[in-house]
Amino acid sequence: MDTTTTYRVLWFAHPVLHAAVASAMVWRKQHTKFPYFFIYIVSQLVLFPIVYGLYESKDYFHYFFVFWIGQAISLALGFKVIHEIFLDVFRPYHALKDLGSVLFKWAALVMVLVGIVVAAASSNNADPIVESVITVQRCVRVIQVGLVLFLMVFSDYVGVSWRQRSFGIALGFGGFATVELLVVTLRSSGYLSLVATDLANMAAYNLGILIWLGYCVVNTPVRQMTGAQLKSQRWDHSLADLQPSVGADSLIPMFENMVDRAFSRAKPNGGAAENSETRAESARGAAASSGERSS
Repeated sequence: MDTTTTYRVLWFAHPVLHAAVASAMVWRKQHTKFPYFFIYIVSQLVLFPIVYGLYESKDYFHYFFVFWIGQAISLALGFKVIHEIFLDVFRPYHALKDLGSVLFKWAALVMVLVGIVVAAASSNNADPIVESVITVQRCVRVIQVGLVLFLMVFSDYVGVSWRQRSFGIALGFGGFATVELLVVTLRSSGYLSLVATDLANMAAYNLGILIWLGYCVVNTPVRQMTGAQLKSQRWDHSLADLQPSVGADSLIPMFENMVDRAFSRAKPNGGAAENSETRAESARGAAASSGERSS
């Protein structure tokens, strides 16, 4: 099998596997639990005939813009899927979930700003759309890899089994992201050709879709309370106690409250002494005022 045939086989496997994943999610009624992941899968099914039709018609001008706009849409949905997985993992921990949601919003804003700066600072030989999309793509891939590592290390603490669908979705994205980052590094170092890079990325993505399909078909276990999970509950309760009443999106007052409590606990005697001195000064002031009125 020559390179062109292999490329087409791997490319045509994308919509077939995406359709299988979408069907399995509807069959298992998981499209309501992971709506953004389902939208991501459907968007890939919609984009494929458009991109492939432009590629076959050799309309490379429109193919260029449609391809990279599709990449931008996929990245936005992929980042939203990461947030969706995070919310599912931390569903029992409301305070940790709220804090993570705020951090995700700031991360999305930072990535958008980075993309705008890269697009504005791109050289004349580089297309600003491509440069910004590639930059944001690297950021999303790093986050996807970090999410998988987080679930592998802290799965016992949050009560997530490796057989649960949220872990499988993260594993599919994280595995593909790991291969893509590794391949890009080898490509930039001159160890891989452009054709080998494309084939490796497409094969890794197909493997990720197969992982999603497997997790969508099999039954997943119910969460069970473990001893390690009790620590996460204590962290969640502590964080909930530290949250002020100014709103969930206000991080600075919450961190200031945390610092104030930390200092007050570190200096219990000092705080008591300061309070005693304050009360003594107030008493002396009141006595002086009373003496002036009597005179």
